[in-house]
Order: sequence, then structure tokens, then C-alpha cells
Amino acid sequence: MLREKRANDIQAILSKYPPERKRSAVMPLLYLAQEEYGYCSDDAVREVAEIIGCDPTEVKGIVGFYTMFYEQPVGKYVIDVCDDLPCALRGADKFVTHCERKLGIRAGQTTPDGKFTLNTVMCIAACDRAPVAQINRKYYYDLTAEQFDQLVDALAKEQGNGQNPH
Repeated sequence: MLREKRANDIQAILSKYPPERKRSAVMPLLYLAQEEYGYCSDDAVREVAEIIGCDPTEVKGIVGFYTMFYEQPVGKYVIDVCDDLPCALRGADKFVTHCERKLGIRAGQTTPDGKFTLNTVMCIAACDRAPVAQINRKYYYDLTAEQFDQLVDALAKEQGNGQNPH
């Protein structure tokens, strides 16, 4: 299905690599599949594997390794909060607890309306600015509980179909 719907995009990605190195296009193709389907489903993984000529298990390993690829459906807004040790020392644990209360979900879950997914991640390279959240790949630094609440309230008011734009 990806080949039919996004043939031009696939060709544009593959054209950046020599034919004998098309396996190197795996990550851009996974981003494309995730953009199309909302996450990297087993079918999407198989499609990408077929396009680059490798085993789906290899592609699945890449999806499982990188936190920017989602293995299950996610909300329109994916909120990643770093809770690694340096961020924890700057209050990330309390901040995550606040985020869970505000959204009414636990880390790793999506709100029932499909609007928000909350994740904890190991590092998003902003230790000195914690608590830090990345929402759909945009960073928000030195967050307070009040700032997070305002941000979530503003995003909740936005209209949309509840699908992740990735």
C-alpha cells in the first residue's frame, strides 16, 4: 500500500542512495511509513523491508531500537519527557508524575480521545534545561507544572482528527 500511495516519495528517498546501498534508506522510509500510517505497524515494517530488499526482522530491530519510531498507534501529540539521571536530578520524576496526573494517563499510554501520548525517554540531549519535554519533535525547556498545563490546554483546544501528523 505504501508503494502505491507514496511511490514518488519512495523514489525520491531511494534516489539519494546508490542502488547497491538502498538498505541505507531504511530510516527515511520508516519515517515515511510512520507518517502514512501513524506508526510502524508490522505491515509497514514488511513493506519497508521489501522496498530495500532485507529481512523484516532487521527493520523491526531498527524500529524497536529508536524511540522516534512508534510500534503502536500514538496520539496526535506525542509528549516525550526525559527521566534519565541528569534530568531526574533536576526534578524530572516529579514532573512526569505531574504530567500523568494532568493527562489522566500513565507514561506509555494514550489519552482516550487519542490526543496525547506520554512517554518517558532516556535522553533528548537537554540535561541542563530539565525538566524538558519534546512534543512532536519540538523541545520545551525548563518546564514548570504550570507551563506544562498551559501547553496541554492549548493543544487540547486545537482542532484535528486525532491522528499523529508523523
